[in-house]
Amino acid sequence: MKLLLTADPMLPVPPLGYGGIERIVAGLVREYRKLGHTVALLSKAGSACEADARFAWPSEQMRSLSGTVRNAFALRRAVRSFRPDLVHSFSRLAYLSVILPGGAAKVMSYQREVGARQVRTARRLAQGSLRFTGCSEFICAQGRRGGGAWRAIPNFVNVERYTFVARVPDDAPLVFLSRIESIKGPHLAIAIARRAGRRLILAGNRMTSGPEAAYFDLQIAPHLGKNGIEWIGEVDDAQKNVLLGSAAALVVPVQWDEPFGIVFVEAMATGTPVLACSRGALPEIVEPGRTGYFVTDEQDGAVAVGRLRFLDRAACRAVVEAQFSASVCAEQYLSLYQQMLDPAARHGV
Repeated sequence: MKLLLTADPMLPVPPLGYGGIERIVAGLVREYRKLGHTVALLSKAGSACEADARFAWPSEQMRSLSGTVRNAFALRRAVRSFRPDLVHSFSRLAYLSVILPGGAAKVMSYQREVGARQVRTARRLAQGSLRFTGCSEFICAQGRRGGGAWRAIPNFVNVERYTFVARVPDDAPLVFLSRIESIKGPHLAIAIARRAGRRLILAGNRMTSGPEAAYFDLQIAPHLGKNGIEWIGEVDDAQKNVLLGSAAALVVPVQWDEPFGIVFVEAMATGTPVLACSRGALPEIVEPGRTGYFVTDEQDGAVAVGRLRFLDRAACRAVVEAQFSASVCAEQYLSLYQQMLDPAARHGV
C-alpha cells in the first residue's frame, strides 16, 4: 500500500522531548516500511522521521483560519504529488476538508475530545471514504455520537526501548511521571506516599505562570525536600527508562478523564505496576490486581502501596507486549486500511 500519514505542525516527528502522538506516528511509519509499504509523512518542517516521501506544513498556527486553510491545501498538494491509496490523519480534521469529497480512502484518528457536529459534517462531505479511530473506547464513545464507523486502536510503545526490571528493592521509590498540574494529581500522589511512608520522585515539567503555577507553589512546593518527596524536573527518554524501571509503582492519580495515557504503558513495559484513578481510558490499560490498582483517595492509595508485593512485574511487561506494542497496533491499523480498500467493504460506509 501507499500510505500518507499526517501529524500536527507543532512538534517534529519524532519529537525531541515531549510529544506522545508524534512518537506514535513515527512508530507507525517505521513499522509500515518494515512490512514493505510505501509511506509518506506530512508533518512539521525539519522532522527527522525516515519516510519514502516527506512533506511539510506551511503554517504552525493551528488556531488561525488562514493557517488552517494553507495547511488544508498543503495536504491536497501532498496527495496529488504522492497519490496514496489511503490518507491517515493524526492532525486536525479541518486539514482534511479539501480532500474529503471522494478520492483516496481516509482515516481520522482522535487522541482527545471529539466534537459530534464536526464528525457529522466530515462524514457528509466524505461520501463514504472516511472512517474514524480513537486511542481508546472512551474516546470512540464520544465520537460515535456523531455517527460513522469507529474503531478503538490503542497508543503503543516500542517495547524494545524499555528495559524490563524483574525485581526492585523493598525500599524502591514511588514515581510520579507527568506534567506537574492539578489534573494529573501530583498532590494526591504526595499524600499517598506520605501516608504509606514511602519515598516519592516527581518528574515532569511545570507551569511558571497562571493557575497551575499557583497550584505548584501552594500544593506541591511545600512538600519538596521533606519526608522523601523529591521533584527532579523533566526527564529525557534514557532517564525515563531508568526512573520507571527502578520504581515500586508509577503513581499518577489523574483527576480528569484521561483519553489514553502513554506513561502508564511505558511504566508497565519496564515491569512497573500502576496506581491510578479509574478515569477515562485507564480501565482499558490497567487490570486491577494484575498490573496495578485503582485508588480514590490517599487512604486506599496507601493500602494499594502495601499490596504492591502481590503484583507480578513480568505480567505488566507481558500485557504491553500483547496489547500495546508497535507491531501489534500497526497490524490493527493495517487491517482497517485493507478493509477500507476492499471495494465491497467500502460500499455503504
